[in-house]
Amino acid sequence: MTNLLTRKKEQKISAITIFAIATFSLHFLVLLILLSQGLNTRKLSLRKPLNFVQTIDGQPINNLDELARDPQTIRQFVSKTMISIFNWSGTLPPQTIEEVAKPKPDPGILVRTPNGGSQKVTTSSWVASFAISEDFRKGFLSVVADMTPPEVFASNSNQVMTAQLVIKRVYPPVQIAPGQWRVGMVADLIQKKQVDGQRLITPFNKDLLVRAVDYFPYPLSTNSTALQQAIYSSRTDKLEIYEIRNLCLIDNYKNGDSNQADPCTSNSFIR
Repeated sequence: MTNLLTRKKEQKISAITIFAIATFSLHFLVLLILLSQGLNTRKLSLRKPLNFVQTIDGQPINNLDELARDPQTIRQFVSKTMISIFNWSGTLPPQTIEEVAKPKPDPGILVRTPNGGSQKVTTSSWVASFAISEDFRKGFLSVVADMTPPEVFASNSNQVMTAQLVIKRVYPPVQIAPGQWRVGMVADLIQKKQVDGQRLITPFNKDLLVRAVDYFPYPLSTNSTALQQAIYSSRTDKLEIYEIRNLCLIDNYKNGDSNQADPCTSNSFIR
């Protein structure tokens, strides 16, 4: 009788032990699965977004080369950025139908000038300047402020002056390094007095150095202001201008030789 009780007790203990081991193994397996999922999620969060390059016909393609950009996209980026920076109307871009007929005056934004003072740039110039690399943007804005006539912000209609960048030609991009291009632009900066129509035409022939960059859209686009959306939209092309030089109108862009010496571009626009 005693042996029978001992045997049943041993069987009961064995069953409990097996159940405990099985439960522990199952929990350990679940823990491994959770750790694996956590690591995969972290890898996905750190992975750069796929680079979709827009072709000339407007069709986006998934390009495995993260530094590749369509030449026409680069030219359009340069034209759009420079026009936004150097078109000074004295009014803000319209946000409503009413503002189309009666635009709001541009209060301007104060920035430091090269001589140590401060002067205004137009709001559109300030917003478009975010398409320029951060290390170059501050000094470039200083030069733009020094170029911007105070009459652009005048409240008196007899003193108002506007400016427009008229682009004559944007040369095809010349690749100078992986993800970096040199783009020549021939243009005129035309300043005009509203009262008498007098114009001042300044040649604006520049060499712009452009490079590919990453872009992360604003996470709260539904709650962002129109100004914030405009700033983030300046980076959607995944490009930035990191230097501007004076352009020498020679045959460099026709033969595509990016290593050819160009004495007219030895000095930077502001450096």
